[in-house]
Amino acid sequence: MPNSRLHRFLIVLGYLWASPNSLLALAIGLLLGGRFKMVDGVVEIHGKHIARILQRFPNPAAAITIGHVVMGQTLRMLDQTRRHERVHVQQYARWGPFFLPAYTLASGFLYAIGRDGYRDNPFEIEAFAVDDLR
Repeated sequence: MPNSRLHRFLIVLGYLWASPNSLLALAIGLLLGGRFKMVDGVVEIHGKHIARILQRFPNPAAAITIGHVVMGQTLRMLDQTRRHERVHVQQYARWGPFFLPAYTLASGFLYAIGRDGYRDNPFEIEAFAVDDLR
């Protein structure tokens, strides 16, 4: 019993730790008129304006995770990327407000030394390990 309480406490702590990022993503989703759905404790948002933005990324994205929120181009793409994006949700729960700077610094460093700042990023390597998106 105490272990399950501890587990629940750590989950809640992860939500709180990532909440600044999650709140940002929820605001973006609202501003872009996204459609919201809760799936296994994660808010998933999709819509035409979100799709348009994700398609314009330097590496066009089917979905992106910000905190405990995943924004995807379509419901289908959210389904297809769910395992990959859930790894990022876990990373946000661990890194909290430091995730975005850490991810960005890792990508910048990799680009600076001539490597792929997306595919070689340790955060992406961990996420790609669970699926076939690579």
